Amino acid sequence: MSYFERHIFFCCNQRDDPTRACCADRGAADLRDYAKKRVKKLGLAGPGHVRVNMAGCLDRCEEGPVAVVYPEGVWYTYVDEADIDEIVDEHLAHGRVVERLRI
Repeated sequence: MSYFERHIFFCCNQRDDPTRACCADRGAADLRDYAKKRVKKLGLAGPGHVRVNMAGCLDRCEEGPVAVVYPEGVWYTYVDEADIDEIVDEHLAHGRVVERLRI
C-alpha cells in the first residue's frame, strides 16, 4: 500500500524566457496553496490520504496551469478556486475523475 492514497503535484515552474508559457505566470502557486488548505480543511491530508505538492516543470506548461494526480496519472488544467474545489471534492476525496478539466 502506498504511503498516500493520492498525491497531487502542481507545476509551479517559472521560466526565464518570457516568450514561453509557464504555470507560475498563471497563478499556480496561489492555487496550490488554496488546494492544500482545502484538503486540510476537509480532513483529507496526511498519511493514508492525500498529499498536495508543488513541482518544478512538468513539461506541459503550454496547457497550463497543470496538476497531475497519482497513482492514477490524471492530468488537469484549472483556472480558479472553483476548479480546484471540483478536483479536490471529486477526485481527491472520491476518486472520480473531473473530465471537463482533464488534459
